[in-house]
Amino acid sequence: MLDQRLVRDNPQLISRELGRRGMDVDLTGLQLIAQQQRDLEERRSSLQAEGNQIGKEVGQRIKSGADPKGSEVAELRLQGNQIKQKVAVLEDEEKQLTARLREDLLSYPNLPSDVCPDGRNETDNIEVRRWGTPLVQEGLLEHWQIADRLCLLDTERSVKIAQSRFVTLFGQGARLERALINFMLDLHSGKGYREVLPPVLVNSASLLGSGQLPKFAEESFRCADDDLWLTPTAEVPLTSLHRDEIIPAEQLPLRYVAYSPCFRREAGSYGRDTRGLIRLHQFNKVELYWFVHPERSEEAFVQITADAEAVLQALELPYRVLELCTGDLGFSAARTYDLEVWLAGAGAYREISSCSVCSDFQARRSSIRTKEGNTSKLVHTLNGSGLAIGRTMAALLENGQQADGSVKLPRALIPYFGRDRLQPE
Repeated sequence: MLDQRLVRDNPQLISRELGRRGMDVDLTGLQLIAQQQRDLEERRSSLQAEGNQIGKEVGQRIKSGADPKGSEVAELRLQGNQIKQKVAVLEDEEKQLTARLREDLLSYPNLPSDVCPDGRNETDNIEVRRWGTPLVQEGLLEHWQIADRLCLLDTERSVKIAQSRFVTLFGQGARLERALINFMLDLHSGKGYREVLPPVLVNSASLLGSGQLPKFAEESFRCADDDLWLTPTAEVPLTSLHRDEIIPAEQLPLRYVAYSPCFRREAGSYGRDTRGLIRLHQFNKVELYWFVHPERSEEAFVQITADAEAVLQALELPYRVLELCTGDLGFSAARTYDLEVWLAGAGAYREISSCSVCSDFQARRSSIRTKEGNTSKLVHTLNGSGLAIGRTMAALLENGQQADGSVKLPRALIPYFGRDRLQPE
């Protein structure tokens, strides 16, 4: 959430920075509300100070010998009660304005980082680097074709169970999914991340804090009779691990890794990637999440990206890193690197991870601070997929396909899968 002090004192900066995202915003109305809220706060504080002074004076008069039931003390107490009534009225007005201001601010995305390149959409993203040599060869199959041949998954039976865009994994497919999850969790835990297995159902406050609500309500699945939603990403519960907390500075950074099933409606994407494992309503993902001191967020951004890249390198999967332009940034992100893995059958790079620094945006929505001495400040949060499991499986199938119909697996995965390839059964 944007800083309401910035809305009040420098709305031109917000308008300019959101303009870099392609938004044309007029914050005049919000600025007025913010100014009114501050004025009410100052008047209330002044009256409270006056009331406290009267209370002290009553005590001093009585201590000096004044009759506690006399007119002198009674007059002071009357003044004090009148001030209390005025304070109560101002508090109510202030709460209403604060709630209105917060509700309006929740709909605005994060401001882009100064170093984030300007651009309108994904065509303006900038390639940062590449790793590995892409397999380029005629006649290669796409992952869904390989999966059909090896009987790894079934979509038709999944429609009977749920609906389209769900898959049921069988045999080697289920085993490979499990192997990938364990491999990624072990890899990141070995780098110092603390493993978490969070709830799959999350409340509205958790979605609000991470930035999914209110803007992306239509993208999530909601339970009809409870204030609970199926989590769209483990980023949501991980953000709320420390909601409404003050994290001592000496404990930072906090680094978590979590496996979680993820659920998304994929509204507006019908007709895209309808086959295979690329775009599903339910998929598994291993998520990386950091809480850091504001002065360390840039170096943390470099590290979380490197940790996500380490998975692709260990699995011997060629990839490239793109820096997203301002017009392609996610709602909560100030800066993002996308990792795109090479799919040899499709002959294209496809996103497999997004690593983002969200500055204090999520921390302000979730009220997560750190404290040094007597000074408290909002922490910075970062998140990154480490990685999306289904897309990793797709990349392994397409890049490891062999002429005899088998799929060769990378050396790092063999101890988890139990053998070095998928074989026709």
